[in-house]
Amino acid sequence: MANLKDIQRQIKSVSNTQKTTRAMKLVSTAKLRRAEELAKRSRLYAQKMNQVIAEIAGRINCAKIGGIENRCFNEIPNPKMVDIVFVTADKGLCGGFNIQTIKAVKALIKEYKEQNVKVRLRGIGKKGVEFFKYNEVELFDAVIDLSSKPDKKRSDEFIRTSIMDYKDEKIDALHIVYNGYKNMITQELHVKKILPVDTDDFECEDAHTSMLEVEAQNEEDMLDSLVNKYVDFNMYYALIDSVAAEHSARMQAMDTATNNAKDMVKSLNVQFNKARQAAITTELIEIISGVESMK
Repeated sequence: MANLKDIQRQIKSVSNTQKTTRAMKLVSTAKLRRAEELAKRSRLYAQKMNQVIAEIAGRINCAKIGGIENRCFNEIPNPKMVDIVFVTADKGLCGGFNIQTIKAVKALIKEYKEQNVKVRLRGIGKKGVEFFKYNEVELFDAVIDLSSKPDKKRSDEFIRTSIMDYKDEKIDALHIVYNGYKNMITQELHVKKILPVDTDDFECEDAHTSMLEVEAQNEEDMLDSLVNKYVDFNMYYALIDSVAAEHSARMQAMDTATNNAKDMVKSLNVQFNKARQAAITTELIEIISGVESMK
């Protein structure tokens, strides 16, 4: 009978776990719908921002002999130090969501170290920050409550240090690494080089075919302003995209956990029924044996 009680205890425990994971799945589904809508709107804004900066920088690049003089648009041939900003979740229970980002960051760090380039690691998200601290990897700075609640002002303040240090030639590149939202069942890892801005896709067009006109005396101020907004929004968009992907990953993880718990309950019920049958059979044999011995 002790065995039956153990199985009953396991069934109750797994059933309670199943209820919890089902509830967590429903919560993540509701949060995902809001985050997904925000991510879609932000993606459209990011695309427009990239088009504008590409148009203006492309015109200046084509109009000037030797290209753009602004450091934010020029590849540094022998970088000495780079910033790597990563975004992970503040919570777990979302499958391989966090570990994928961490692996990408580790690979990027290794790549730069092989080139004798120093790396300043800047972290957003409790899970990633704790991982690198546990593995004694130095963090330049870290925030643990921004990835779960993206805030534009705090995001701008966080990334502004990298922008200013790049312009002051303290760092030679800026990367943002995060796991982004692709659809309800898929996340997409992003390793983006934000600074310097890539000008490979810029095309020279006839000045009369565009509505954008650039005043020579204002071009540097315009580019600086655009670069600030470009980097700021890329950072903020990474947070928005990441939180949508986090809810998607957690929804899938909880759905899988709920199904596994359901299968385990079925298996335990089978074990319980077999054990109960065995116990009943044993009792019947004992009763019959007792009766026979009395004859």
